[in-house]
Amino acid sequence: MEAWQRVSGARIVAACDLDPAKAESFAADFGLRPYSDAAAMIEAERPDFVDIATRPSTHRALVELVAGRVTNLLLQKPIAETWEQACQISNIAQKAGLRLMMNENWRWQPWYRTIAGLIGANRIGKPFFYRMEVRHRDGVGDRPFPSQPYFVEMPRFLLMETLVHHLDTARYLMGDIEEVYCRTARLNPVISGEDFAMISLRHGNGALGNGVVGMIDGNRTTQPDEAGEVMGSSRFEGSEATIQLRGNGEVWLSGEQVFSGRDLIGYKGDSCRATQQHFIDCLLSGAEFETEVSDYLNTTVAAVEACYRSSAENRPVLIAEITSA
Repeated sequence: MEAWQRVSGARIVAACDLDPAKAESFAADFGLRPYSDAAAMIEAERPDFVDIATRPSTHRALVELVAGRVTNLLLQKPIAETWEQACQISNIAQKAGLRLMMNENWRWQPWYRTIAGLIGANRIGKPFFYRMEVRHRDGVGDRPFPSQPYFVEMPRFLLMETLVHHLDTARYLMGDIEEVYCRTARLNPVISGEDFAMISLRHGNGALGNGVVGMIDGNRTTQPDEAGEVMGSSRFEGSEATIQLRGNGEVWLSGEQVFSGRDLIGYKGDSCRATQQHFIDCLLSGAEFETEVSDYLNTTVAAVEACYRSSAENRPVLIAEITSA
């Protein structure tokens, strides 16, 4: 909401929460009209767009509610709890003529936009390998995830909730993912889902015939080597040079710092505002969203689903196996 206040071309006029007290408190903080019934809010306000920022278990019902009443929707990730529900949401939007963008803000973090520019400008030559190391120590003890305690009950957790960001960012930087091989584990027995994952990836547009390959490994147990907004670190290797992303958001090209992530306002390099601004810019111009729902479903969400199948069956899984089912 802080970011929406700095987006050009739009303003939020109302907010809905099932808890009337929360809705009223939120509305008072941001000068909005409060509601505790989403249908009533849409009927009364007739908004140009709706921003759904609820838990994934509620998404299908809310998208059904919005479809036919509103023409534009920004939907928080994860899109849904299951692949089947995600497909249903995409179909609902398509049939209703609803423009639906997934709110995937990781690719909008400025250090990743900088890295994309360097790769696109051929500053590292032909990319052939990358590694993204994801660390955050908030999932330990008897009461893990103090900021988001509902994580404890999610039957699918780390891949669906956290590493989906990195799968999508890897796709943004290196092109669509063709194959994954994934191992998962549950380190903290208190939680329901997995909190450790190691993923080997192969992309389809790579330079070395077989495509760019990469590794994403993450957990919510280990303290990162360097604290910061990145939640870990990354390395991208090419035929001519190497890019390193540090935990504080600094980008280094073969030993030379080319971007500083320090002293940026907003959430994780102001990525929420950048994502929301892209959404509004596309609504005003008619341009396609970077994370339009059907494309996001068949690439990023399919990669998450492929990771779960790979872990369950202990084998590499092609993304095409998911999307053609």
